[in-house]
Amino acid sequence: MSRFRPTDEKQLAEIVSAALADEEPLEIVAGGSKRGLGRPLQTPHTLDVTGFAGIRQYEPEELVLSAGAATPLDEIERALAAKRQMLAFEPGDWRALLASTGQSQTLGGVIACNLAGPRRIRQGAARDHFLGFQGVSGRGEAFKAGGRVVKNVTGYDLCKLLAGSYGTLAVMTEITVKVLPMPEATRTITLRGLDDARAVAAMIHGLNSSHELSGAAHLPGASGETLTVMRVEGPVPSVEARAAALRAELKIFGNAEILGDAESLKLWVMLRDVAPLADERDGAVWRISVAPTATPALLSQLRHALDFRYFLDWGGGLIWLAVKDGEDGGAHVIRAALAQDQGHATLIRGSAALRASVPVFQPLAPAVAALSARIKDAFDPKRVLNRGRLYPEI
Repeated sequence: MSRFRPTDEKQLAEIVSAALADEEPLEIVAGGSKRGLGRPLQTPHTLDVTGFAGIRQYEPEELVLSAGAATPLDEIERALAAKRQMLAFEPGDWRALLASTGQSQTLGGVIACNLAGPRRIRQGAARDHFLGFQGVSGRGEAFKAGGRVVKNVTGYDLCKLLAGSYGTLAVMTEITVKVLPMPEATRTITLRGLDDARAVAAMIHGLNSSHELSGAAHLPGASGETLTVMRVEGPVPSVEARAAALRAELKIFGNAEILGDAESLKLWVMLRDVAPLADERDGAVWRISVAPTATPALLSQLRHALDFRYFLDWGGGLIWLAVKDGEDGGAHVIRAALAQDQGHATLIRGSAALRASVPVFQPLAPAVAALSARIKDAFDPKRVLNRGRLYPEI
């Protein structure tokens, strides 16, 4: 197996062009923290893009940052923190969850996988903060899209297309993102002892209120006690007033308490990183997206066939599910249940054998599959970039 390490876009384009001519696929690697995501790859060559690293331009006054795609996320977050700014989509660190041997997660990996944490319900996904990029397509052609301002798109918004493509369309070399100020204060309103249905009802109440929640989650405890949490962020006086008002409103669901900054930060980092399910003994881990109101019934249905641990994020719209046994990691049961609820599920953690034998991503409808294939043909006609990472044919 060859390992290529380009240091500029010209070298990168030449490497991709050679792979295209030989029809030999490349696995794109930077920090390597997410190699366990998606279907396992068996490629003859590795494309190491760690040479495309470093913050290129950061304008705190304009809330815009440009950096090499392989820039470690820790480096970016330190630079932003020095100016009291942040990546508002709150990307999680899944290295413990995936038992990753990768050194660090990178900006390119986060954008390519379109990762977002608990704040997504308010600030959107990674794609919503992705302003522009430079890269090389699977045709060996260097190109760029977007820019350094929010309203810069004419024609196709290629940033939205690249986010979530898992490196199957192009190799990004430089990325520009929108950043936002850090909140001055954070408070978390907590409720204990709610079952799934009551917890979802409480979270929906909070999200529909005027208090502008930036997080809503529900965690079943090991001892049977549950914890339902809702986050309020912003200027200190506003946060304190909103938290107190929400606490009063939530009394219909039980006795509510308020956590301060330090406790809140620790709690939401734990949820962001999916720490409750990071123990490898929990087996396969699924990320299931459904309408919040459908979540209690779906969990009840799954309990009849699977042994699992779980917690809820995004106000009940996201279920993190760790299946403890089952030859297919619970794939058949989960997909059958979702066929009725019109949701979708992604296998986040599983052995290479499991990820090769079951669909990692939600199976596509025929029309969507055909569209995806046409997009792949346009960017990478010979399937040389991360071949098969999403689906066997893509």
